[in-house]
Parts: sequence; structure tokens; C-alpha cells
Amino acid sequence: MNITPFFRDLRNSYQAEIDDMTFDSEGQDVLRQRLAQRRKEMDFLVHMMEPSPEMVAVVFHQGFRFKHPAVMEHLLTQHSDELPTWDALSSSIELMPWAQELAGVALKQPTGDWFLTVSAGLEYMYHRHDSTLAAASHSDDEDNEDEENAQGHADYAGDDRPDPVDSDDAHDAKAREEAGADWMVEQGFDRKD
Repeated sequence: MNITPFFRDLRNSYQAEIDDMTFDSEGQDVLRQRLAQRRKEMDFLVHMMEPSPEMVAVVFHQGFRFKHPAVMEHLLTQHSDELPTWDALSSSIELMPWAQELAGVALKQPTGDWFLTVSAGLEYMYHRHDSTLAAASHSDDEDNEDEENAQGHADYAGDDRPDPVDSDDAHDAKAREEAGADWMVEQGFDRKD
């Protein structure tokens, strides 16, 4: 499965949003209270659905039950302008009773249909920390790095400039590491192999 950059980027932001809401400054778990407060603000939050869907989608945290994982996994391969409608997706998802009212508020907005679909995708990814999503995300990252590295090498092909991989920075870093190891030995520590 190739998760699109749209969902991959939003996944990180959504996770960070949940993490930020989970604990207060004293380390107490306050996620339930903060989610309850955010849900009361839904009438205001609808204005942020399109520019920052991950910040608003948290109101649906634990509000979906996914009946057909294959449908959700297909959703994650879609770009933001190719997403199915909420009506098409909703037969594969059960909204918890408390989330139905929030969905009604969202659906009154011009982008509400799109937003609910995105929210379902984010919540699905949040609960799917299994190897399938991790491997897909890692594979996508490696593909992007391979493309960037290939482009970087192509930029230098046929000219006299040094290869960026063999730059002086790498040699300097190794020299600093060796000097640090020598200093540690002088201080009485054993050298790391």
C-alpha cells in the first residue's frame, strides 16, 4: 500500500495533536477532558476544517468503528482531491452515537463531506500502528530518498564538482569523532570499537 503524501503528512500532525492534548504540565492524563472541551467548540472549529483538518479531526477521536479495513486502506492511497464522498464511505464506517451530532455539524459546511472522509482516514491510521502501515510509510520514505539521491547524483554527473556524498564534511565529522574518542581514552575510558 502506498500511502499518499497527503495522508502521511497529516498522520504525523494528527498524532502530534493527540499527543499534545494527552498530558497537562504536571504529567496528568487529561485527554478525555480536552477532547470533551474541543467537541463543545465544534461550531467554531468548522472554520478550520479545510486549512487544518488534523486539528479539528481530533474531535472524532475514538468516534469511528471501521467495518471494512480494505476500504480504509484504499482511501489512504488517494490524493486529497480524489477522496470518495462521505456517503460512499459511510457504509464501511460506524459513527459512535456521540459523534453523529458532530458529523451533522461538519456536514453543514461546504467542505464537511471531504473533512469527514479525511477524519476517518486519520483516525484509522492512528489506530493502525501495525507493520502494514509502518512498512508502507517507511517504503514510501525510502522511495522518496532514493529519488532525491538519484537526482542529487544526476546533478553532479559529468562535471568536475566533488560528489556530495564524499564531501569534506564527512571527513571532518570522522576526524572529530576520532579526536573525541582519543580524548575519552586520555580521560581513562576504554575506546569504543
